Amino acid sequence: MNLPDLSKEQLHDLLADFAKRWLAHDGLWFQEVEKAWGIDEAIRLDTAAWEKFTVLEARRIMTFLGLESGGGLAALKKALGYRLYSFVNKQEIIEPESGLLIFRMNDCRVQAARKRKKLPDFPCRPVGLVEYSGFARTIDPRIETRCLACPPDPHPAEYYCAWEFRMKS
Repeated sequence: MNLPDLSKEQLHDLLADFAKRWLAHDGLWFQEVEKAWGIDEAIRLDTAAWEKFTVLEARRIMTFLGLESGGGLAALKKALGYRLYSFVNKQEIIEPESGLLIFRMNDCRVQAARKRKKLPDFPCRPVGLVEYSGFARTIDPRIETRCLACPPDPHPAEYYCAWEFRMKS
């Protein structure tokens, strides 16, 4: 394959497909660990992996975009749009006031698949706490992260999880 021969639409589709493949592998890995050692151990190991991956992903995005560490919420907002998830999940960023950014995962492929199978939401809060706070801290160590909702927490129908980011005062 020669990437320059692909149209912009084809390149976007390829990126989305790469992200879907990555997410499928992540899910299959998790399911195998869960079968072998149970849900608690699978979540513990997943959390440990995300603690490292989220920093790696943030650093690579920063390099790609030419973002310097310490770019504040503006840099975080931009970087969130380049995560692998952004190609496969519907998400939104709300800025209700200066110095506050709220990120919502409106449609999550993992949770939507579980919903189709009539399964309860996957309890991703422990992983999300590590993932989102680590990503934000890598972008700017002054950013504080707070979970507004994440399964197994109850959440409104319009999103699965929501995260608040503020600059430390």
